[in-house]
Amino acid sequence: MTHVAAFDAAFARCPLIAILRGVKPDEVEPIGEALVEAGFALIEVPLNSPDPLHSIGRLVGRLKGRAVIGAGTVLTAADVAAVADAGGTMIISPNTNVDVVAAAAGAGLVSLPGFATPSEAFVALAAGATALKLFPAEAASPAVLKALGAVVPAGTRLLPVGGIAPDNMAPWLTAGAAGFGLGSALYKPGMGAGEVGDRARAFIAALGR
Repeated sequence: MTHVAAFDAAFARCPLIAILRGVKPDEVEPIGEALVEAGFALIEVPLNSPDPLHSIGRLVGRLKGRAVIGAGTVLTAADVAAVADAGGTMIISPNTNVDVVAAAAGAGLVSLPGFATPSEAFVALAAGATALKLFPAEAASPAVLKALGAVVPAGTRLLPVGGIAPDNMAPWLTAGAAGFGLGSALYKPGMGAGEVGDRARAFIAALGR
């Protein structure tokens, strides 16, 4: 199975990406287990976390076959290579950087660039993006997402990221959100696995699937 096919299968099971910004390698495995037990199948460790490549490697080893692991805040093609070397297969960025998208796509990895405008969306798709991250979602709205969904190619998955919580997911889903990236409402540095698991289950319930 290709990395993109594995992502597609995981996304079909649960279209929620857990963003573990600030997580440390010595705590990441139980948190990853708690997320998978709650129903999550996509986990991101942002590269501005402590020793992120070590955390990614630990998650890949622990959750192989159960979750797709990747990195966030990927800003350069060199970062893409480093994440791949650590075993990560999902490349997530806050911005639309053609070099990063092309490097990920060229390596057969999943590319999820951030975008905020139709122009960025089409540039990202042309470069090989797997899906698109509407970021920051706080600066947009479900109405904006719906309008974007009307012009991008049919089947393009749009994921709002930023400020998403269980109690505000419904309008986004109605507007056509295919899934979400979940940050501080799911995980903050210092949280234990039990609390993360509880929060994860609340998001799964709000997803209504």
